[in-house]
Amino acid sequence: MASLLSSLFAFHLIVIMSSSLTMTNGEFSKQSATYPSTKPMEKITQLHFYFHDITGKNPTAMQIIGPPNGSIGGFGTTFMMDDPLTEGPSPSSKLIGRSQGIYALASQHEIGLLMVLNFVFTEGIYNGSTLSILGRNPTMEKVREMPVVGGSGVFRYARGFALAKTYIFKANSGVAIVEYNVSVLHV
Repeated sequence: MASLLSSLFAFHLIVIMSSSLTMTNGEFSKQSATYPSTKPMEKITQLHFYFHDITGKNPTAMQIIGPPNGSIGGFGTTFMMDDPLTEGPSPSSKLIGRSQGIYALASQHEIGLLMVLNFVFTEGIYNGSTLSILGRNPTMEKVREMPVVGGSGVFRYARGFALAKTYIFKANSGVAIVEYNVSVLHV
């Protein structure tokens, strides 16, 4: 009798559980209509720092792909970077992290970069955390907005935006210092 009751209970539990699952995309995924949300309250964090991109003496960024023959304005040129992020605009300011990734001249009509980068933080509560940026950077505009598409560590599930403003650009020495104001939502 106890075995029959156990079997009956197990059968009903399986029927109840399977009826609460909704099939989407065939066998690829299943969603439970009764699964409670575990999403904690999101926080917004405002960050302010400076990005130092040097292609001249002691480079932090270097060209890895040159422009193809017939390229207009360097279209297609690609750089790999490992740029310092500092608290202030001076290169001797406190180092708070690195900007690691690639950027490429992606426009034939103006200076517009494709930015694929990670801000890797090394200081304070953000040490070991990252923010990922993927977007267009029309460098001749005074302020450029790029999306924050993800993050890790403290910035897990991050989304938001980064505003970039050129602080100094010296083409003859290959030095660019860019001020970043980043607003990010995260758990």
